[in-house]
Amino acid sequence: MSQQIQSTFTVERVIAAPPSRVFRAFADFDEKKQWFAGPPDWTQIEASLDFRPGGTEVNIGATPDGDRSEFYAHFYDIVPNERIVYTYEMHHRGVKLSVSLATLELEPEGGGTRVSLTEHGVFLDGHEDPALREEGTRWLFDGLAAYVERVRA
Repeated sequence: MSQQIQSTFTVERVIAAPPSRVFRAFADFDEKKQWFAGPPDWTQIEASLDFRPGGTEVNIGATPDGDRSEFYAHFYDIVPNERIVYTYEMHHRGVKLSVSLATLELEPEGGGTRVSLTEHGVFLDGHEDPALREEGTRWLFDGLAAYVERVRA
């Protein structure tokens, strides 16, 4: 019998840049490719971004040993500089790991932006530990912050 684990987590980070700058790092395809990627030895196989309500995103890559990951997203609500609501599936080595609903919120805080991501995930058949997804999301936020704070233009 199949099993599932439902999990909700929130990751927050204050980034030293205005909301418009942080938003652009999500909305602009060339910028997103700079920080939304796998580990250092990861090779991009396929990537696309149609950033609009009803649009989609695909990000597929692999490590040299063939460890392939696939991300497929659908955007439902986008309020520039404020909010992005999307669903996504994660696949690893051809197995669907999870389906998630994510809400990203951007709020001015001091001279920067408080970025909050709340994710409600269904993790399928024991293929992934939700704690690992949260850890991976924190790692991506580290990359986002480093990129946005380094490339201010």
